[in-house]
Amino acid sequence: MQSASNPQKGHYESIHAAYEDHYYDEQSMAYRERFYYAPLFADLDLNDCAVADIASGSGHNSLALLRRFPNAEVTGFELSTAACEAFRRNVGSPCIEADLTRPLSYSTQFNAAIIVGGLHHCVANLPVVFQNLANLVKPRGMVLMVEPNREFFLDWVRRLWYRADRYFDSMNEEALSHAEILAQAAPYFSLERVAYYGGPGYFLISQSLLFRLPKPLKRAISPGLMTVESLFNAVSATWTHPYFVARWVRTETGAARPAAKPPHVPFQAV
Repeated sequence: MQSASNPQKGHYESIHAAYEDHYYDEQSMAYRERFYYAPLFADLDLNDCAVADIASGSGHNSLALLRRFPNAEVTGFELSTAACEAFRRNVGSPCIEADLTRPLSYSTQFNAAIIVGGLHHCVANLPVVFQNLANLVKPRGMVLMVEPNREFFLDWVRRLWYRADRYFDSMNEEALSHAEILAQAAPYFSLERVAYYGGPGYFLISQSLLFRLPKPLKRAISPGLMTVESLFNAVSATWTHPYFVARWVRTETGAARPAAKPPHVPFQAV
């Protein structure tokens, strides 16, 4: 499904080079490996599973998954034509150019879907996104996500920054409350677990584009920040951390689940 009229498409393609340079360099990928992927994939075996990479970008998250589970089969779903083409080159797997905020007709179902920083770009129509995910993921399949946390106590600063910075589309992206999105998705998904992460390293390493951090400085400060990040992650609380890692399970029947605030079930410490 093509999506040329979605304003996020043009915005992302206009910043694609800078985004790649800051979000997927050596230091950012080391941060992701330790603080995104380790808790996201802990205790799972996705070998021989079909996995949908939602908002897949150029394929870096799929490559990380395949390093852990080399027998998995991945398919990307991405709004940007340029990113889709890069995904096919980098991963050697199909990438479907699709706008997940519109109804998607796709016949294949997957054992799991991963979404790393993609949902918060879809706030224009999250209910349709969850319907699409429900159609893509098999019953008892999993949705694994990493997303910015709206309940973080400094989220007001992030909102101001989104409005001021040309690298963000403040009309179509915002941090998410996990409790709220789970309530929206309750007809299709139930919670397995959720935990909250992130400290200074999240902003200065993983999100270094925010500050246009020079690469030599980023390389110099990253080792110390990685150590500090582990200390921040020792306690997982909703308001103290800027992002969350969650696992949802596709329900058998699609019956509604209670919309109460979910319990915090910590992931393995990282």
